[in-house]
Amino acid sequence: MTEQIAVSTIRVQLPDGSIREVPSGTTPLEIATSISPRLAAVVVVAKVKPMAGLDINQSEGGQDDAPDAGSEEAMYDAALSPSAERIIDLAMPLAEDVELWLLKEQDEESLKVLRHSTAHVMATAILELFPETKLGHGPATDAGFFYDVYRETPFTEDDLAAIEKRMGEVVARNDAFVKETEPREDALQEYAAEGEFMKVHFIERFTQAGEPVSLYRNGGFTDFCRGPHVPSTGRVKAFKVTSVAGAYWLGDEKNQQLQRIYGTAFFNAKDMDAHFKRLEEIKARDHRVLGKQLDLFSIQEVAGAGLIFWHPKGGLIRKAMEDWMREDCIKRGYEMVFTPHIMRRELWKISGHEENYGENMYPPMELDDAEYRLKPMNCPGHILIYKNSPKSYRDLPVRYAELGNVYRYERSGTMHGLLRVRGFTQDDAHIFCTPGQIEDEVTACIEFAESVLNTFGFHEFKVELSTWDPNDKKFIGSAEQWGVAVGSLRNALERKGIPYKTIPGEAAFYGPKIDIKLVDVLGRMWQLSTVQFDWNLPARFDLHYKGEDGELHQPVMVHRALFGSVERFFGVLIEHYAGAFPFWLAPVQVGLVPISEKHLEYARTVQQRLKDAGVRVELDERNEKMNAKIREFGVNKVPFILIMGDKESQSDEVSVRTRGKGDGGAMSTEAFVARCLELQKSHSAEL
Repeated sequence: MTEQIAVSTIRVQLPDGSIREVPSGTTPLEIATSISPRLAAVVVVAKVKPMAGLDINQSEGGQDDAPDAGSEEAMYDAALSPSAERIIDLAMPLAEDVELWLLKEQDEESLKVLRHSTAHVMATAILELFPETKLGHGPATDAGFFYDVYRETPFTEDDLAAIEKRMGEVVARNDAFVKETEPREDALQEYAAEGEFMKVHFIERFTQAGEPVSLYRNGGFTDFCRGPHVPSTGRVKAFKVTSVAGAYWLGDEKNQQLQRIYGTAFFNAKDMDAHFKRLEEIKARDHRVLGKQLDLFSIQEVAGAGLIFWHPKGGLIRKAMEDWMREDCIKRGYEMVFTPHIMRRELWKISGHEENYGENMYPPMELDDAEYRLKPMNCPGHILIYKNSPKSYRDLPVRYAELGNVYRYERSGTMHGLLRVRGFTQDDAHIFCTPGQIEDEVTACIEFAESVLNTFGFHEFKVELSTWDPNDKKFIGSAEQWGVAVGSLRNALERKGIPYKTIPGEAAFYGPKIDIKLVDVLGRMWQLSTVQFDWNLPARFDLHYKGEDGELHQPVMVHRALFGSVERFFGVLIEHYAGAFPFWLAPVQVGLVPISEKHLEYARTVQQRLKDAGVRVELDERNEKMNAKIREFGVNKVPFILIMGDKESQSDEVSVRTRGKGDGGAMSTEAFVARCLELQKSHSAEL
């Protein structure tokens, strides 16, 4: 009699709601094949989610959501607990009831997986050509991928071309990406024997003793990796090795100098061509180039890296930005304050910055009475103003705002024009309130942030709620405090109906935060606005207010910055508008071009009328041809150019040329002034 072996079954729910019962161990590719061989040929990767009622922690192994570029923790899946939805290989056996999505090339998750697989293809090519190279990691990024490698000899442009050519050969082999496991100690010994110090570090940091190590093999190349990957190297269709740059091992300049080789990959050549066209547009909008061309700002080597000099035209734009911010702060119940640039070191010890932020501060300065440090933050100064006089519950909330200069030590090589600097102006505010007021105050901060973005022409943004990691010692405070704080921020977002993504472990050491990332005209995200909860500093500085019960109570505190920094926001504005600022921000709003010298007197009259109305106007009195003057105003992206000849001077009119639209014909000077005033008032981006 033949013994019958029972095979357990699992349930798989497809996106249409249908449920299939299949043997445990069935792969997503087998399910795709059972649906349609044509479907199986086009799917790239799978996404699974435990069916309702199942414990996420019992789900099958694989990688969580795709990692952020460069983060070791994200790269090696070091989150506190698995994500509900996970991306897995098509060859991954399913061992429990799951919801299943079969992802094709057009799905966003598929592109990240393709790029990570292409990084492995590049690593394969590098080792075949330069076997002495030691490998770090190779994550996908928003623009492509990179691989950190160690090699004493720098890679040249010819080397990069050779790597790209060999990658084509690796792709042509169509080797399958195969997941394998190995005992942790065996993997450590093998990598150590080969001098692969980075792999040893990653295994020691991101795996536990006794657990098997996840490896991926394609042909003769094997790498420590948790995946997932596309089915084979042949699925890598369009790719390019783009550049190489330096990167210190673990970000520490005392460690080995690595080489970071960048590349990009797409599922087809058309998408890759579009990507490089977009890069050309980004290059044309580079704020460093436009800043020089339009004479807005400079960074002077003799003064030092990361320090910004605002030129007159950039200064005018800065004034418009800051005037708007100050006026709106006052309208929203903030009081404007000013605090010193340097303060005693003891203050930073009380605040905790000396201990938790010291490496980002400049060294102490010894003065007559004590050691002083340049301020990296405005918050301790605002706290001292609050503490200078007793407060009652009737006084709260107290809102202090400051456009304050702060100084932070950025490492060499990390600075980038206006976007990453060592000295900057933070549009900082701190709100001191009762616990019962916190949710309303956070909601008001979010509304203020929306107003800032919309006023300056940004109508799309993404929101992240960063929470704590109770196992990370850098976070201070009790679980109860964190629960209240996170709950308040979450409730504020939900009251506004704003979608958000929770980011565990990314809070400030003193409390959770909401980060608002604007999306510019090219679809790029920029981290600028932030709202942060803090009970730590009120406790450290022993802040109080007298409650309705007559007793002293500790206030809670909200940090918020909406520009983030004036410098960074300005850099983003330059690139968003490609230097063609809205009328209300343009340093020169109107350019005047008299056709000949005999029209100069009338042009001066128009100039004065515009000045009297508050318009920033420039008259070109040079003895140059009219077209040359028009061309120069055009190069400087002036919103309006007014041309004045016999007809205009006799009828009190101006001939208007509008940026981006051309000749708009004649209109009365009075009507044009009214048009300017309306544009100034409305803050419209349209002319």
